Amino acid sequence: MGTRTEHAPGTFSWVDLTTTDGAAAKEFYHGLFGWEFEDNEIPAEAGGGVYTMCKVDGDQAAAIAPTTQDIPPHWNSYVTVASADDATAKAKELGANVMLEPFDVMGAGRMSVFADPTGAALSVWEPRDSIGATRINDPGCLTWNELHSPDPQKALGFYTGLFGWSTEEIEAPEDAPSYTIVRVGERSNGGVIETQQGEPPNWLPYFVVEDRDAAAERATRLGATELFRMEMPQGQIAVLSDPEGAVFGIWAGDTDD
Repeated sequence: MGTRTEHAPGTFSWVDLTTTDGAAAKEFYHGLFGWEFEDNEIPAEAGGGVYTMCKVDGDQAAAIAPTTQDIPPHWNSYVTVASADDATAKAKELGANVMLEPFDVMGAGRMSVFADPTGAALSVWEPRDSIGATRINDPGCLTWNELHSPDPQKALGFYTGLFGWSTEEIEAPEDAPSYTIVRVGERSNGGVIETQQGEPPNWLPYFVVEDRDAAAERATRLGATELFRMEMPQGQIAVLSDPEGAVFGIWAGDTDD
């Protein structure tokens, strides 16, 4: 099982969904992944509302955060750091646009949000009471985070400088965009690919499913829009837009432990 009690600095450790309809999101993702939910009231002094933990066999897999702001529904990716303040200061030096300066999330941890120099938003997480995901790489759980950037080389320079990631470019078929894997130590941590025409810069999370085709078809029955499917030597993917418009991927194939 992919249970975790800690995440090394530089590792993707959490994702949450910002959406305008939390109840509809819970219905969709329960139907797709079988997630169980635990609603947590956010104190008024911290902005109020409800932060819903999404669980697989009792372990934290992701979260849903409804919003009334005029923001399109989207998934947010988080990277663990030793210090949110230090990481944010370094991100600024490397050209990031800080959207939210470091702040405490009650006793759970400390975080900030920035846009990298090519425009993709990312959060950093300094764990305290919460490490983020306590289960990954199992069905219904996060397995991969993929940067879609208009300038992959510029983005890679930023992230390797910030997190110390190592990189490996994967040989792509003729006329296909190049793909670069990023690693923390010896562990694969995500990938970087060029944006397609009309696509904004973004970090795309992928969740494990046992059967890509069955899961994609179940998602569309639940109201999602399928954007594409792809076969790879290691497995199969599909990218979908949920009923509220948040884009995510599913993966059936090899995973780390």
